Amino acid sequence: MAEPSVPSPSDRLREHPDARFGAPQHAFDLAAVAAEVAREPQAGESGHRQKALYKHGNTTISLFIFEHLTRLKPHRTRGVVSIHVLSGHLRITAGGAPHDVRAGQLLVLAPQVEHDVVAHERSEMLLTVHLEPS
Repeated sequence: MAEPSVPSPSDRLREHPDARFGAPQHAFDLAAVAAEVAREPQAGESGHRQKALYKHGNTTISLFIFEHLTRLKPHRTRGVVSIHVLSGHLRITAGGAPHDVRAGQLLVLAPQVEHDVVAHERSEMLLTVHLEPS
């Protein structure tokens, strides 16, 4: 069986993380980033698109774009999760409780709360995860 090939730097869809996250400060036009991510040629296996905007230490901030009825399967994270819906309507089930989160609303989850996400329409979400130390 052939070994999977490692993409060369010229094959990367995005700038290398060291270059993206290395500066001491970052400013983002979220609408422009969402438009850029939406133009990318393929969605992830669950049908959504995402881009890590910032990563340092235990903190990651990512922008997600969901098309109608795309989802994130149930999962847990070993840190605090904040979900800020920028546009659209997401149904987030966390710890068995459903939350209809719409544009301009924020949901914060404690570490290890199982949650999933379903888009009831095209939606954009800003996700911040601050992992607890191992």
